[in-house]
Amino acid sequence: MEKIASFTVDHTKLEKGLYVSRIDGDVVTYDLRTRVPNKDEVMGNGAIHTVEHLAATYLRNSEYRDSIIYFGPMGCRTGFYFLCRGMNDEQVLALLKECFTFVAAYEGEIPGATAVECGNWREHDLAGAKSDAADYRRVLDKVTSTSY
Repeated sequence: MEKIASFTVDHTKLEKGLYVSRIDGDVVTYDLRTRVPNKDEVMGNGAIHTVEHLAATYLRNSEYRDSIIYFGPMGCRTGFYFLCRGMNDEQVLALLKECFTFVAAYEGEIPGATAVECGNWREHDLAGAKSDAADYRRVLDKVTSTSY
């Protein structure tokens, strides 16, 4: 079997940041690295789940709603994947800064966190999500390139 592209990235050299991980036709996959792989403590499941709900809701309600394909967690719990089309790096960075600012400041009920709307509605951590989002928002302020 061929090795998939994401396994060819040297994770021992990755830092927190925003990277283009692949381009498939007009779809761009961004790697939102919130943790240094194999060094930092991974994100907690509840925090990941809450960031996913809040960020996906924010992104799909933004002016770029028709460009958003997917926002979701990495299995290794060191970040998220963001797939979009028709956006340049500057637009993506600006949108993600807005999104993580929104998550970091969020108060209230978590969207989609009921038994009817979610397959694991009990496992959320708003405080952890807000803390992780605030940290990643600071990381985004330092992004100067989306290359590995």
